[in-house]
Amino acid sequence: MIVYDLRCDAGHVFEAWFGSSGAYDDQARSGQLLCPLCGSTEVGKAVMAPAVSAKSNRAAPVPPAAMREALRHLAAVQAKALESSEWVGGAFANRARAMHAGEEPHATIHGQATAAEAKALVEDGVPVAPLPLPVVPPEQLN
Repeated sequence: MIVYDLRCDAGHVFEAWFGSSGAYDDQARSGQLLCPLCGSTEVGKAVMAPAVSAKSNRAAPVPPAAMREALRHLAAVQAKALESSEWVGGAFANRARAMHAGEEPHATIHGQATAAEAKALVEDGVPVAPLPLPVVPPEQLN
């Protein structure tokens, strides 16, 4: 695992974990990186502070095994939450907006939206939030 500080075009800085530097490059090339604060897909690496050894009186960094376990736990919690949610794919923005307007019954849904769609939903007061981990569309599962 490798961690990078990323920055979107709106100046938001956030941390993201990748299986390798190649995994970051692949996601960046395919436009899969998304700012969790504003939904922008204009994301790149931010300047990071160099790794400096901690003083002996400071807590040790989290070991990689503990981080993997934390990510596994987060993935399990997200999967449990999505069990009662309907995958709507690219229709997410339209369905969320229709529910917010009362044109469709409220339901728990998840899917895909472009950065512009996500930003418009937030600006219009539609309650949406990005998921912490990527979701593989059901049609792409083995």
